[in-house]
Amino acid sequence: MNSKSFTRRGFVGTAAALALGSLASCASNAAAPAEEARPIKPVILVTSFGTSFPTSRHCTIGAIESDIREAFPDYDVRRAFTSQIIIDHVESDTGRHIDNFEEAMDKIVADGVKELIVQPTHLMDGFEYTDVKNALAEYEGQFEKVALGKTLLSSEDDQKAVAEALKSSMERYEDDDTAICLMGHGTEADSNSIYETMQKVFVDLGYNNYFITTVEATPNFDDTVKAVKDAGFKKVILRPFMVVAGDHANNDMADPEDPESLISVMQDAGFEVQCVIEGLGQLDTIDDIYVSHVQDAIDSL
Repeated sequence: MNSKSFTRRGFVGTAAALALGSLASCASNAAAPAEEARPIKPVILVTSFGTSFPTSRHCTIGAIESDIREAFPDYDVRRAFTSQIIIDHVESDTGRHIDNFEEAMDKIVADGVKELIVQPTHLMDGFEYTDVKNALAEYEGQFEKVALGKTLLSSEDDQKAVAEALKSSMERYEDDDTAICLMGHGTEADSNSIYETMQKVFVDLGYNNYFITTVEATPNFDDTVKAVKDAGFKKVILRPFMVVAGDHANNDMADPEDPESLISVMQDAGFEVQCVIEGLGQLDTIDDIYVSHVQDAIDSL
């Protein structure tokens, strides 16, 4: 809740003033005019997996929320995380509580909100997005208008825009000997195919020095090492293909002390490696995609 400052008024302290006030009150039977009830603002609930890394949380999730808030000033923009582990971690570290999805939704209902947009920051329609969709369905009938926004990579235009945004942000690292390797999380859901799709998008755009890999699915690190070697590159730049640059980016990707991390695997394969620990949410162009998805959701009401 935003802090507010209040102006305190002094009170007349003399008995005469109090008596006059009492007499004036008794002189009229007219009731004081009731304050007009302030209209209840519609809500945009920005729903993220979350991260326990405060700097990344601020400049990725926070940046997306800020851009949405600026684009839709007539809406109350709120936050929910879907990872209870991260919520508990943040609260333990900072004493600050972030609502999970159900907590945020219960507050929205209690506040009497009539119009709701739920905008996820998830990359794809995977398990997390499905969980949000199913949880939202539990509140059917609680709102006059409700819509669920699309994930980041939900259309061909979005996929192309994301590829071009990454290309623009990484051009300073590129030369003929350097591959750009983007590390996603990976999932057992069918939506894992989006990584293969994005690899094709990069190739179709002529960005043949870009390679997609994942921590927990396919393509895996070994697949990517082979692909980069076969393409003849000598150096590799690693960057997370995730909204935030949190635990996976700092540990699974960039920890040289972990023999199973991506940087270690690439170095063991003979590559000169550099890490760029920046989340997708730090790119204005990508934040704009989320804003456009909110607009699409509003237009669908």
